[in-house]
Amino acid sequence: MNTPFLPQPEQTRMYIEASEAANVVKYQLRSNSEIVRDAAERIRAFAPQFVITCARGSSDHAATYAKYLIETQLGLFTCSAAPSIGSVYQRPQKYDGALYIAISQSGKSPDLLANVQRAKEGGALTLAIVNVADSPLANLADLVVPLQAGEELSIAATKSYIASLSAILHIVSHWSDDLNLKAILDTLPENLAKSWELDWSSAVTALRLAKNLFVIGRGLGLGIAQEAALKLKETCGLHAEAFSAAEVKHGPMAIVGRDFPVLVISQRDETREGTEELVRAFRERGARVLVADETVDTDQLLVVHHSHPVIAPILAIQSFYRMANALAIARGYHPDQPPHLNKVTETV
Repeated sequence: MNTPFLPQPEQTRMYIEASEAANVVKYQLRSNSEIVRDAAERIRAFAPQFVITCARGSSDHAATYAKYLIETQLGLFTCSAAPSIGSVYQRPQKYDGALYIAISQSGKSPDLLANVQRAKEGGALTLAIVNVADSPLANLADLVVPLQAGEELSIAATKSYIASLSAILHIVSHWSDDLNLKAILDTLPENLAKSWELDWSSAVTALRLAKNLFVIGRGLGLGIAQEAALKLKETCGLHAEAFSAAEVKHGPMAIVGRDFPVLVISQRDETREGTEELVRAFRERGARVLVADETVDTDQLLVVHHSHPVIAPILAIQSFYRMANALAIARGYHPDQPPHLNKVTETV
């Protein structure tokens, strides 16, 4: 499974593509200005009563971010669809009053297409956030917001995931017509560039020999924790599981003991106090806790200071990608060649 022919970290496709995220987002925001404005007008006119997301893999982790962003900024209930209901069970659902958001890189997975079709038939307004602008999904949805990430060759999605997050924030900022959100969004490309330069090498040292790991997030950071855990499995051969800072106390905490590694993604919002309490509890058990947070002074991973909580998790995953790429090679894995995986996964 491991290969002796490993590149330098800066030579991998994963590294090169992840390093492009700041420029991708800058281009996306500029190119999608009118597209997002028009989509937001359509959504406001439709006046959805609730939101449903549909996605798999990294795109589903972006959907988790969308849930917390929409619910905190718009107060609109948002839930995740089970794609198998429409594609395997083929059961019609009642979608009257729903905004149905499908998120995908390729836009051609059969299960997403089946579910978007059923959502349209059920009365939903459908929105595709997709990287391939002429894909079947884009052609099917009522509204389309392209990721504008360009071709992504690395099997591990990086810049397209960050582009999904920025597209979601772009849509919500215009949908809510919140000037503060729009201003925060404008800072994202510059802050992503800063995040790429931050040194998370201490995590490479801490995790090089690890066998198991918890990745913790909460609220806006939960989807980013899910994405980080997935990437550690994909690229590093490391069994990593993501948990909410609240949910980890309901059972999983029992296996945490001395030197058990924990990576915590935190942001400066209402979840901060509970997350800090959890970090203290982990450390009391002797766990090795690495925290991406600007106020923790022990085992801290550098973050962009004073970043707003709606973008702080996005900045954290950008720094994480650079670390994960280096960690994979340190553990003897080629991050561009994860076993048993393909770039495009088409599920039914």
